[in-house]
Amino acid sequence: MNYQTFQPHPDLSAFVKFYWTLEVPYDPKNQKQKLIPDGCIEVTFNFKDKIKRYVSENDYLLHPNAMIMGQRTKSYFIEPTGDVDSFAICFYPYGFANFACIPLERLVDIETPLGHVFGEEPANELERAITHAPSTQKRIEIMEAFLLERLNANTTIENVVKTTVDMLLATNGGGKINQLFQEDRSKRRKLERDFRKQIGISPKQLGKVLRLQTALHMLLNKDESLTSIAYENEYYDQAHFIKDFKEFTGTTPGDFIGNEYMALSTLFYK
Repeated sequence: MNYQTFQPHPDLSAFVKFYWTLEVPYDPKNQKQKLIPDGCIEVTFNFKDKIKRYVSENDYLLHPNAMIMGQRTKSYFIEPTGDVDSFAICFYPYGFANFACIPLERLVDIETPLGHVFGEEPANELERAITHAPSTQKRIEIMEAFLLERLNANTTIENVVKTTVDMLLATNGGGKINQLFQEDRSKRRKLERDFRKQIGISPKQLGKVLRLQTALHMLLNKDESLTSIAYENEYYDQAHFIKDFKEFTGTTPGDFIGNEYMALSTLFYK
C-alpha cells in the first residue's frame, strides 16, 4: 500500500484537514478491510477498479467513482475488485458544511455521489478534471479552485457549533458538552439540531469518535498498557474503554493489532 498525505492551501486550512492518495495493486490474496469512524467527512475519487462496501456478511454495494463519504457512526468493511488508485479530501468536522447546501445528517453512514450535493453539471466537470489531471499536485489545485469558488460567507458554520467542535478537538473528545450551557436545556437542544445539520452527527457521537481516535494512536504508536490508555483518555476504566473500542471497531484492542482485516485502518492511524 502506498498512502500519502498533502497539506491544503492556507486559505482552506481552516476547513480542509489534508488531502490523501492511496495506491494498492491488486492481489487475489488481499483481504477485505475494516474502516473505522474518524469524525471527518471526505470527498473521494477512484480512478481504477470499483470498491465494494459490505452491508452484510456477503452483500455489498459498489462505491461511486466520485463521492462524499459522510460521517460514520460505525465501522464497515470495504474490498477492492482490482487495482486501487484514489485521491481524497479530508475535511475537519465543521469544514464541509461551508461548501454544501444540504443538512449533513443526510450523508451519515452512506456514500453520496457528488452530483447530489454539488449539482450534476458542476460535479461532472469536477470529476472529469480530477480524473484527467496529470499529477496529484494538479488535482489539489483543481479541487482547491472548486472549493474556493463555492466558499460563501452566508453559509459559514454557526459559531457555537464551531466552538463546540474546537473544544472537542482540543480535548480529544473529552470535553463536557453539558458544561457549555449548564442547565439551559433549550440551548442544548438547539446545539444538537444545528450540530446534526452542519456536522452530521451529535456532539456526543463526535466526542466518542475523537476519543477513540486518540486511543487508537496511542495503541499503535506507544508502548503503554490498556489501563494507561484508558485513563489517559478519560475512560472510566479499562472495561469501559474495551467496550467502546469494540463498539466502533468490532474487535478488542488486543485483537486489533496485527489483524489482517485492519491493515488499512492501521496504516491510516499510524
